[in-house]
Amino acid sequence: MSAALPNPGVLLPVASLWWREVVRFYRQPSRVIGGLASPVLFWILIGAGLGNSFRYPVAGQEMNYLEYFFPGTLTLIMLFTGIFSTVSVIEDRREGFLQAVLVAPISRTSIVLAKILGGTTLAALQGVLFLAALPALGLLPTPAGLALTLVVMAVLAFGLTGLGFLVAWPMESTQGFHSIMNLFLIPLWLLSGALFPPGGASAWLRWIMRLNPLTYGVRALRDALYWGRSGTPAAGELAVSLAVTLAFAACTFLLSIAMVHRRIRSVS
Repeated sequence: MSAALPNPGVLLPVASLWWREVVRFYRQPSRVIGGLASPVLFWILIGAGLGNSFRYPVAGQEMNYLEYFFPGTLTLIMLFTGIFSTVSVIEDRREGFLQAVLVAPISRTSIVLAKILGGTTLAALQGVLFLAALPALGLLPTPAGLALTLVVMAVLAFGLTGLGFLVAWPMESTQGFHSIMNLFLIPLWLLSGALFPPGGASAWLRWIMRLNPLTYGVRALRDALYWGRSGTPAAGELAVSLAVTLAFAACTFLLSIAMVHRRIRSVS
């Protein structure tokens, strides 16, 4: 009779799998560059094209389009990095690594948490790199505003990575994953207030934007960047946006856990 394998707990498996995700990502420079450079180029080209024809009142002044588009581009960077980092779920299944992890004496929740935390870390780090462009816009957040921005980034990145995990887990091919994510993610981002303010959209589009959880993440980022400055957004508005973003992150995480347990039971 073989001895039972010792239970490693939760912290060690989560930390090990999380670190594997981070190392794997940064060993592929094309993913690092693509996840950051493409949205930045998009930001510069679109912002330069619409910069002279767009004005949006915020913080007691009018901003140009490059400034308005900044939170949307920051969201796009985290969306690309966080969601497409979950393609490793499909790669791990194809290489047999995922099956080995599933039969190890660790909880399924640890696997989900590690995968999502890995993508969250990568997305947040890529977003922090983009924050270095703030001085070029003449936008210097207050210390409180910068801290709030980092908190919103972490929560939003967690929710987006969880969304990617939900799509990646049942997928058998990376081609199918990319096809579905491109079809689903572009409208999700376009209708989040990233490219244009909801107030200027048609009535039916405004309703869709209100139901889009990403709308509140973009709004929370925009409010946080201006927190503590003259004409600062109302605390209640930021609280609502952050609460919806937190609920979105919690839902994607809990649904991911439920899906992993359900799929394992159906296979066993």
